[in-house]
Amino acid sequence: MPRELLILRHAKSDWDSAAGSDFERPLAKRGKKDAPRVGEWLYREGVIPELVLSSPAQRARDTALKVCKCLDVSKKDIIWAGDIYEAELRTLLAVLARVPADAQVVLLVGHNPGLEELLRHLAGSDVDEPEDGKLLPTATLARLEMPDDWTQLASGSASLIGLVRPRQLK
Repeated sequence: MPRELLILRHAKSDWDSAAGSDFERPLAKRGKKDAPRVGEWLYREGVIPELVLSSPAQRARDTALKVCKCLDVSKKDIIWAGDIYEAELRTLLAVLARVPADAQVVLLVGHNPGLEELLRHLAGSDVDEPEDGKLLPTATLARLEMPDDWTQLASGSASLIGLVRPRQLK
């Protein structure tokens, strides 16, 4: 069975909240609805991550928790990786290089623009740019078939299985 990477941008955040910082910004009402939709879709598809890596920023944390609840993945099994927050491509590739080789399905929850850069790098020409320029709007999930070795992930080394946007899951 080929290895899979699930790249999930956090769900819609609440810009009008009283959060003291960007890191503390919570999910908006729409985000609270969209995150479980993604989790339910993964469950129906039988795609259950063996490893979940998430930014610890509040909006990513809440997204990961809501998705994992739908998948019966315990919150104690989520790895809160601080280097995912505001990460650039190089950092995200380093995060993936540390993933154990026996993890077949990995869920990575984080932020743009880093996740879009990662998706474009991994999928290469498999990515069709949307007209609106938003490859990974909030709560969008990219599913990639990955090579066995994640320590040297060259451009175009993965195959895009599909992109799922929450509005498609209503």
